[in-house]
Amino acid sequence: MNEQFSKSNFHNICDQLAWQDADLAAIITAYGYPPLWSRPNTFETLVHIILEQQVSLASALSALNKLKERVQELTPSRLLLLTDEEMRACYCSRQKTAYIKYLAEALLSGQLDLTELEHLPNDAIRAKLITLKGIGNWTIDIYLMFVLQRADIFPSGDLAAVNALKRVKGLPGISKEEISAIAAQWQPYRTVATMLLWHYYLSELASKKTVSVPRNK
Repeated sequence: MNEQFSKSNFHNICDQLAWQDADLAAIITAYGYPPLWSRPNTFETLVHIILEQQVSLASALSALNKLKERVQELTPSRLLLLTDEEMRACYCSRQKTAYIKYLAEALLSGQLDLTELEHLPNDAIRAKLITLKGIGNWTIDIYLMFVLQRADIFPSGDLAAVNALKRVKGLPGISKEEISAIAAQWQPYRTVATMLLWHYYLSELASKKTVSVPRNK
């Protein structure tokens, strides 16, 4: 039940979803296939996802780049050499500074092993990561989708995905339960369906020259 997607089958999955759902098909017709967003399984990637919590993608990337400028290579040991003041100078809030340092300590102590996660089922990964300070279900969803490329995740806490779903379905007053029910129809490829929704959302924003994309924890 932890099927993955890859470059070799990504467009085929998009086509299958489009065949099943006319609204997803309309996204491909209007904007083409979405990018296959992916990130390496590293400390830097998890820091990046934490930084993306509840801020725009541009703001998060700016903070990540500042951290990388400061330490050259973003590793747990190098990150822990920074003071809280230096982290703030890199646009990290006090809360996110605590989260990132806790993550670094968990990796250095062996409490968390990212390579081990690659071989675990989704539920086991969620159970391990949810125990870490500052890592909630949204962060775990993004990790599963972008890093491990698990095919059947719908990030119900992602505002961009939810807003895109409401727009493409023409249902502005839809409830959380109804959103989950719609997403369930895309199983076992809810991750790829979400990437289509993000593609729509970002394409619409680009057409309006708006760049802020709020993300949740």
